Amino acid sequence: MEDDIKKAFEVLCRGGVILYPTDTIWGIGCDATNPEAVRRVYEIKKRVDSKALIVLVDKPMKIEFYVDEVPDIAWNLIEVTDKPLTIVYPKAKNLAPNVVAEDGSVGIRLTQEAFSQKLCERFRKAIVSTSANISGTPSPKNFAEISDEIKNAVDYVVTYRQDDTARPEPSSVIQVGNGGLIKVLRA
Repeated sequence: MEDDIKKAFEVLCRGGVILYPTDTIWGIGCDATNPEAVRRVYEIKKRVDSKALIVLVDKPMKIEFYVDEVPDIAWNLIEVTDKPLTIVYPKAKNLAPNVVAEDGSVGIRLTQEAFSQKLCERFRKAIVSTSANISGTPSPKNFAEISDEIKNAVDYVVTYRQDDTARPEPSSVIQVGNGGLIKVLRA
């Protein structure tokens, strides 16, 4: 795993795009603060850039660096969740503009999976995590289901967990607003 983290880190630092395991399904990732790298992710997925991307961080305190204000309800959700949870926060900051939704929000997930957590920790910035598929096609449940088109389009394919045949689900997605308003976008 350490060798993969080192190589993925180097690619991210150069503005490249990686294919990597996360706490949910395999993801296409890049530096979430680099607009050109983010543009390439949209290009690889053949996805319109008006659809926002989610980002991963490794520690709760890093969330505050990427959003203006973290509503108290978000901290409560993070504390009690026992499965991967993406929270959509209002008023994103310090991210590439093409990561952020048209309304200024951003989806952030605190990863607990060993590889993605260590990579986020080493990179010290948010990392884009979007499903490893062409937009409009089913999300692959494990590495074996990822198309060659995706594998060939990225700059680095992580080898760690390629043989894992588990079929994880995407994260739950909850939108939080100031004043404690919450909306479940994906259960």
